[in-house]
Amino acid sequence: MSDRLDENKRRVVAFYDLMFNQCRPAEAVERYVGANYTQHNPAVAEYPGKRVRFVRILAEGDYVILHCHQEWPGEPDWAGIDIFRLDADGKIVEHWDVLQTVPDQSANGNTMF
Repeated sequence: MSDRLDENKRRVVAFYDLMFNQCRPAEAVERYVGANYTQHNPAVAEYPGKRVRFVRILAEGDYVILHCHQEWPGEPDWAGIDIFRLDADGKIVEHWDVLQTVPDQSANGNTMF
């Protein structure tokens, strides 16, 4: 089971890296997304120049969770939690996310990462 979890994590990271850090979204979708894909964020669209840094990568069953530091050109940085579900063939078939901007100052002295 851990081999499959490691492979799922590798696939999701490769997808996000290709999508954002390498700015090749069509290729990322072609390589890593299944035929039946459900996007649960109604505001998702391509965002040229966006970069992500992977802080944590967790996997359980068919799910991979990324905790990312996201840099959006011309906007504040964002902290993101992305949840991906993969099918039996290792293709991404579902995505959810939760995003919040990184404030300039923290009320409690902790970082978001």
